Amino acid sequence: MRKRSKYKPKGVIMDTMSWVKSGMKPIAETGDAITVLRLRNHGAMAALTKGQATRQDLDILISCMNITEAYWRMGFGYEYKEVVNAGLAALRSVGKRGLESGRFILKADEMAALNEAMELHDAQLEISTVKQMEQALDIVTQEIKYKRATPIKETA
Repeated sequence: MRKRSKYKPKGVIMDTMSWVKSGMKPIAETGDAITVLRLRNHGAMAALTKGQATRQDLDILISCMNITEAYWRMGFGYEYKEVVNAGLAALRSVGKRGLESGRFILKADEMAALNEAMELHDAQLEISTVKQMEQALDIVTQEIKYKRATPIKETA
């Protein structure tokens, strides 16, 4: 049996100028993509506040808060460290309780922290470009890949 090669060719960009221009375009100008993203994020938050959240809704909020933290590390809203940390802590506690009980229900202080973190996330999306969003996604991917992210479900 022959050993498989680790070589994987890179993708070819056919129109490099439009690719570079799209990276410099603000996310707010992408049209439908940003609208769908916001609807998904705020829909998950609304379901959580009503006590009707599912595991998928919590996954959406986790990814939203991860991107908020990545933007914060990149310098977008660096003065809002407490907001980011409070939002992450609130999401972890809701997730931990939800995994134990099967229902994701917020407390008042957690709702306030998540609402404030969601406002910060929306403001970060308004001022960032597509390239900066890709960099934030890379940061989140690296954190998860190298197991530096704090999981909700603790392993024994």
